[in-house]
Amino acid sequence: MNAPTHAPETPIRVFLLDDHEVVRRGLRDLLEDEPDLTVVGEAGDARQALARVPALRPHVAVLDVRLGSDEGGDEEGIEVCRELRARMPDLACLMLTSFDDDEALFDAIMAGASGYVLKQIKGSDLIKAIRTVAGGQSMLDPGAATRVMARLRGPQEPDTPPELARLSPREREILELIGEGLTNRQIAERLYLAEKTVKNRISSILSKLGVGRRVQAAVIAERIREREGS
Repeated sequence: MNAPTHAPETPIRVFLLDDHEVVRRGLRDLLEDEPDLTVVGEAGDARQALARVPALRPHVAVLDVRLGSDEGGDEEGIEVCRELRARMPDLACLMLTSFDDDEALFDAIMAGASGYVLKQIKGSDLIKAIRTVAGGQSMLDPGAATRVMARLRGPQEPDTPPELARLSPREREILELIGEGLTNRQIAERLYLAEKTVKNRISSILSKLGVGRRVQAAVIAERIREREGS
């Protein structure tokens, strides 16, 4: 169990990130009805959140996973979580999403999120989740926790190239497109992601592969393609 992010006798300071104003307003009204919760700030996009959160010093940041279009929106909220956790290790991030997506769930946990809940959650359960992560505990339903642990522990398929074993499924897709010679913008369009998200993912790919240049990743992608085609 992690150390609590706030003293029990003080109100829990909460920050809200969601690109829908109506959702933010509803969340604020819900939380501020609770005597032990106070909303210290909010943002409608990643840039605002990264600028405001460090100055406001909340105990919990409730972050929408997908910012932008619900259908094609990327997972920029997870990148916000990763960046905030790097700057503020004591901050508890609770991811809020409309989509039950195992890939996003795993990425959020790896980015340092303390919890991951669906927007369909009851108001009382969301309040409980905020209190839970503020107290230093994780907030995952049993099914989600099982899926995350299975992915962390599960053996790779015997014929999985060792280079791919270190990458998430989304990163494998991007690596394959790098091998095809696509630019960041082209990859973003192909996968319906923000170009910035693709750039961040490629940085992660290079780090995991132990290389410093994009062309080296392309060579690895080509080597994997030849191996799988043989």
